[in-house]
Amino acid sequence: MKRIWVLLVVCFGVLLLDQWTKAAVQAQFPLYRAVPVNEGFFNLIHVRNRGGAFGIFGGERGDFGTFLFVGVSVVAVGVLLYLFLHSKQKDGLLRLSLSLILGGALGNLVDRLRFGEVIDFLDFHVGAYHWPAFNVADSAISIGVALMAFEMLFRQNREPKGERSKVKGSG
Repeated sequence: MKRIWVLLVVCFGVLLLDQWTKAAVQAQFPLYRAVPVNEGFFNLIHVRNRGGAFGIFGGERGDFGTFLFVGVSVVAVGVLLYLFLHSKQKDGLLRLSLSLILGGALGNLVDRLRFGEVIDFLDFHVGAYHWPAFNVADSAISIGVALMAFEMLFRQNREPKGERSKVKGSG
């Protein structure tokens, strides 16, 4: 039961923060308005993204693109919930990463269902290099994926030594 609290707090915390920041951007900035926060590095901007994360496949227009991304999001939410519910109690970092990804996926899914597109507003650039605008949901997904990769790549083998020798000696 304790692990479900991680899911509820992190996932819905990300979802609420994401939707609150998007509502604030909509209320304060007309579409395509950019406000420099740190000249030459960071702007707040109100843009809409019909594509995937960071504008991938953003040229897809019409109901098919919206339907495709809603469908992919619903499947992803189902897979993430399945993985979370079938994770082991000791896999705390994995559960945290899944909760971040799920919260981000839900945040962008809400936008797609409401508007047919996602509201983005964080705009970073350095010199000639410009990162596509993104939002809190995209950030949570990226952080969750990075944590998951870290956990998968660097975790120590958690089996007790006696269990490892039994497996090695049984073949």
